[in-house]
Amino acid sequence: MAQVSVRDHRAGAAPASASLTAGRAALRLRGRRALQRVEPYLYVLPALLCIVIWVYRPLVGTLELSAYQWNLLPTTPRAFVGLDNYRRVLTLPEMGQALWTTSLYIVGLLPFSLVLPLGIALLVQGITGRMRGVYRAIIFTPMLIAPVVVAVIWRWLLHPQHGLLNAGLADVLGTASFNWFRSQELAVWAIIGITGWKLLGFSVLLFSAGLTGVGQDYLDAASVDGASGWQLTRYIILPLLSPTITFVVLLTVLLSGQWTFPMISVLTQGGPLGSTASIYYLLWELGFRSFNVGFSSASAVLFFTAFGLLAWLFTKLMDRFSFYDS
Repeated sequence: MAQVSVRDHRAGAAPASASLTAGRAALRLRGRRALQRVEPYLYVLPALLCIVIWVYRPLVGTLELSAYQWNLLPTTPRAFVGLDNYRRVLTLPEMGQALWTTSLYIVGLLPFSLVLPLGIALLVQGITGRMRGVYRAIIFTPMLIAPVVVAVIWRWLLHPQHGLLNAGLADVLGTASFNWFRSQELAVWAIIGITGWKLLGFSVLLFSAGLTGVGQDYLDAASVDGASGWQLTRYIILPLLSPTITFVVLLTVLLSGQWTFPMISVLTQGGPLGSTASIYYLLWELGFRSFNVGFSSASAVLFFTAFGLLAWLFTKLMDRFSFYDS
């Protein structure tokens, strides 16, 4: 009887042990599948944390500060003013001039970011071999120079008494030397020209990269059918470059104020009489010269909203009018 009891006990223990083993295996499998689902998010977690810390947290802080009157001093308490800062921004006398100047920068930089780079990229797309790398290095060099250094170099070149370029222009035109940065009519165009010279190579590289996506088969087939060079450009190359063109226009509209800021800060300080101050420079003056952090934060929120709407509009236009090679 004892032997039968032991055998029955072992027979009952075996299924229990097998069931326990199967349960552990199922648990491990479930944990492995859960880890597989979570693993992609772990890879992007550092980037997400950086975005939250360096983008969204300051954005929320700016939105909070826009409702207060404060001069950044820790000994001075913040005074809640609600929406009064937004009202003051919209009625600021300098705001109209800054918006007009920013619009001038956008329109004035479009030839340097769109028209000239596109033409240069089309003209030199046939360059191959070692010369292609040399050409790219030469044309991209201005973009590698620090903006402050660029501003100092051009201030020397356009100096009214000793500037080499200024003296050469005066000799060619037969007039007296221009004081570019102290003239209300010339200062804006000098800023546009210097900024455009700096970003020209960047735009050329963007269009050169876009041209690599244009299939040679389309061009060869159109050439066989008797298409001219202009027809190839008009009906094949430009439609296939439409995503790049729209992207460059979007960059110019959104970033022209940032691109011109170092030049304004070094060369004109917003003058003469505020004729070169963009909305970005006006924001900086409100925040770091007047120490009116609530006022500048309200301006930043308004401009962020406006440029966000512009970016949304451009993305819709890109989806509507861009042509992709399928």
